[in-house]
Amino acid sequence: MFGPLGFTLAPQVKASRGLYKFLAPIAQFYARNTGHRQMGLRYDDLLIEERGDVQKAISRLPEDEAYNRAYRQKVAVQQSLLHKNLPKEQWLKPENDIRYLRPYVEQVVKEDQERAEWDTITVTKAHH
Repeated sequence: MFGPLGFTLAPQVKASRGLYKFLAPIAQFYARNTGHRQMGLRYDDLLIEERGDVQKAISRLPEDEAYNRAYRQKVAVQQSLLHKNLPKEQWLKPENDIRYLRPYVEQVVKEDQERAEWDTITVTKAHH
């Protein structure tokens, strides 16, 4: 899938037990070393907000989730300015790094695709 969520082979990898066992530790290593959790950010906090579909998805977030997202980003900016990570006890745990924005982005992408299909529909007259 291309778009705001990027290209993914996750469904194919998860379907293959051997490939999943091989790649899961690599993926966990990568996620640990990207540094977003040490700043208190979730993975979906890293999506590029300048995209129209991501902006629309963010506008659909529940109020408390939108507030939490803004707070996490402010904390991360502050820590970045200080050139420090959060204290280890405040790091985001892997089990709390859920994809909260993904369902909204996927819904917006589907709506945009459907809108494009309707915009390019051609009507043909049926002869009786």
